[in-house]
Amino acid sequence: MSAEHKVVVVGGGAAGIAAARRLRDAGVGVLIVEARDRLGGRAWTTSHGEARALDMGCGWLHSADRNPWREIAEAQGRTIDQTPPPWARATPQPGFPAGQQAEFRDAFQHFRDRLGSFDEKGPDRPASDLLEPLSPWNGLLNAISTYYSGAELDRVSARDFARYDDDGVNWRVEEGYGSVVAIHGAGLPVRLGCTVQCIDRTGRRLRVETTEGTITADAVILTLPSNLIAGQAGLFRPALPEKVEAAAGLPLGLADKLFLGLSGSEEFAKDSRVFGRTDQAATGAYHFRPFGRPLIEVFFGGTLAVDLEKAGETAFFDFAVTELVGLYGAGFSRRLRPIEVHRWGMDPLAGGSYSCALPGRAEGRAVLAAPVDNRLFFAGEACSRNDYSTAHGAYLTGIAAADQAVAALRRNP
Repeated sequence: MSAEHKVVVVGGGAAGIAAARRLRDAGVGVLIVEARDRLGGRAWTTSHGEARALDMGCGWLHSADRNPWREIAEAQGRTIDQTPPPWARATPQPGFPAGQQAEFRDAFQHFRDRLGSFDEKGPDRPASDLLEPLSPWNGLLNAISTYYSGAELDRVSARDFARYDDDGVNWRVEEGYGSVVAIHGAGLPVRLGCTVQCIDRTGRRLRVETTEGTITADAVILTLPSNLIAGQAGLFRPALPEKVEAAAGLPLGLADKLFLGLSGSEEFAKDSRVFGRTDQAATGAYHFRPFGRPLIEVFFGGTLAVDLEKAGETAFFDFAVTELVGLYGAGFSRRLRPIEVHRWGMDPLAGGSYSCALPGRAEGRAVLAAPVDNRLFFAGEACSRNDYSTAHGAYLTGIAAADQAVAALRRNP
């Protein structure tokens, strides 16, 4: 590893890869420093025999009409599955008849309408304040919040939630979203297995202190998850308390996936979904036959995911079996086998899944994204005002940070 570089990008996830490619295309020397032994960060595709291309992290091309990863996936020759997502249509479910599903969809739409009319000029408040008091569907609305925010609505800023921009087009990559992100980094200068311990701004050039030695650079783009920025003591020298405070207000919510093998899966419609329970937030969402495969992709979020992580990996399987047996009978357990789960909250290089702004902390996104000294730049989904919690939000912030760095270097060669 050379000790001197023009720009060092800290973190090889979606934002870091986007930033590094932008810099390389601009003719700027760059090095990605990544603590993991792979690229992609929270975009991660694994494979287990017939259970190929399992996205343990991001899996949906949200806002696919404008999502840059869709174009990148197409350029890589990947297969884009445009099947409407399971949450966009009704699915027959034991104990949840069509009439009740219609009532729930109405309750969800009314909640979104109230969110859409949220007064930007007024005080922020928890998104749970926008729930209809005593509605029988509030538990399930909270469960859904844990899948897309990683937290229950009382821990989510209504202002931040209202700013989220989604065009409603959601597609998937058959070969895996995570593999698209990782391959986009192919050919870039990368140092894997190298953890950044401190970014020192006291000298003429920045000093990036790592477990593999010290690197000097004219500029650094930091793309670490917000939990690591908030929790890594001594990351900045001199300290940057405003960055740490902003990151602390944008914690990574928790959403974990469990993949199950399912025998006799043809009984279920391709890309259908059921909930384990409809009366509480602590329940799983079960996506049957993703891409038509003999699998169930199970989503756990929020407090439930936290508790399951603490209990160990087998707890995810046991919980899923209990809920599915409650829906389909005792014999259903014999049709299930665990394939893989990843505990993102206990992943020391993540500490969670994606950022949600705590009530009153939505403006922290702009604070976190702001450059320091015109040579330390920030990127990552937590820095995005409207596309947070997505890989394309991370990508766009990486591009923006790279452009800022190029402009600064040209002003001060």
